[in-house]
Amino acid sequence: MSDDLPIILLKGHLVLSLQSYQAVDRMQLAKDISEIHQQSLANTGDADFKHLAKMERWGKCCTILGYATAWFMPNPISALLISQGSFTRWTQVGHPISHRAYNKIAGEKVNYTSKKFAQGWRRFLDWPDWMTLAGWHYEHDKLHHYSLGEKKDPNNAQHNMEWLRQSNRPMWQRYLIVALFSGIWKIVYYTPRTHKELCLEAAQKMGEPEPVMTRLGAWSFFTPQGRALWLQSVLPYTAYRFVLLPALFLPLGTTAVMSVLINSVLAEILTNMHSFLVMMPNHAGDDVMAFDDKTDGKGEFYLRQILGSVNYPTGSNLNDFFYGWLNYQIEHHLWPDMPLSQYQKVQPQVQALCKKHNIPYIQQPVFKRLLKAVDIMVGKTSMLKYQPV
Repeated sequence: MSDDLPIILLKGHLVLSLQSYQAVDRMQLAKDISEIHQQSLANTGDADFKHLAKMERWGKCCTILGYATAWFMPNPISALLISQGSFTRWTQVGHPISHRAYNKIAGEKVNYTSKKFAQGWRRFLDWPDWMTLAGWHYEHDKLHHYSLGEKKDPNNAQHNMEWLRQSNRPMWQRYLIVALFSGIWKIVYYTPRTHKELCLEAAQKMGEPEPVMTRLGAWSFFTPQGRALWLQSVLPYTAYRFVLLPALFLPLGTTAVMSVLINSVLAEILTNMHSFLVMMPNHAGDDVMAFDDKTDGKGEFYLRQILGSVNYPTGSNLNDFFYGWLNYQIEHHLWPDMPLSQYQKVQPQVQALCKKHNIPYIQQPVFKRLLKAVDIMVGKTSMLKYQPV
C-alpha cells in the first residue's frame, strides 16, 4: 500500500482511513478521467480494429499449430498452443467485443459488433466456450463491472470463498483445494454462475419470483435451470471440443484421434489455469479495496474502479497478448468499451493521474498478485475495507 494513503488497524483488519479516502476530489477526478477518455475517443479508428484483427490472427495461429501437431502424440507444446488460442478467443476477441469496444469502428465487419458476434449459428465459430455469451455479458459486463468489490459482485473472491476461509481445514489443504480449483474453474464456477445470473435476470424481467437454485439443482437435468445449463453450455461445448474436433482426425487413425483428445483435455486444464492466473488477482489482495455499500456518483465510481483493481506489467503487444490484455485492469474498469490498443496509450496517463490525486495505483508482477489473491481465498488475509473511524 502506498505510504501516501495511510491505513489504520481496527479489530485486526486493515481499514482505509476516513480522512485519506475522503480527501480525493471526486469531481476533479471525474473531470480528469473524462478528458483522457475524450482524447482516446478522438484517436480511435481503423488502426484499432486492425490491431484486434492482428491479435485474433495470433490466437488462430496458436490454435492451428496446436491441432496441426496434436495428432502426433500427447505433448505439452500442442496443448499450450491450443490453450493460448482458446484463451485469446475469450479474453482478446470475445471480451472486448461483448463490451461494445468495436461497435463504431468495425465498419462492414458487422460480426465484430456486440449485436452480431456469436449469434445464432456463429456461436462456436466466434465463441467456442463453456459459457453462453449472453450469460457472460450479464454476469461480467453488468454485474461485475457495476458492483465491483461489493458482495453482489459475482467475482468477489473473498465473499465467494467464505466456505473455505471459514472452514476448519488446515491451511495446506486450503491451498491445495485452490490449486485444484484453478484447473477446472471455468466449468465448475464460471459456467454455472453465468447461467444462474442469466436465469435470475430473466425471472426479474418477467416479474416472476426468483427461482430457487441450489448447487445440486443448478446441475440437475431434472430442473429447468439445470437442464438449460446442460443443453446450452455443457453438452454443446463437450461435443465441440472433445468429440467433433478429435473426430476430424479419424482419417489419420484412432491413435491420432486419441492424441488430439488427450491434448484437448490437457489444453482445457491449461486454459483454466492461465485464465485463473490473470483473472483472479485482478481484484483481490490485502491491499485491494472491497465495499459494503453501493457507489454514489461518477467520481466515486471511478475511484472504486482504481482502488479495487490491479494491473500487471504492460507495454508491448507480445507481453499483453499472453496476459489477454487483462494486465490493464484499472484502465479497463474505467473504460470497459475501449479498444485493446488504446489501453497501451492511456495507461501512463492514468498512472500519472493517480499520482496527481494521491491515489494508489497498484501494478505488480502477476505471480506476486496471485499469491495475494490466493491468500484471500484461503483466509490467510482479508480485503481492505473502508469504514468511518
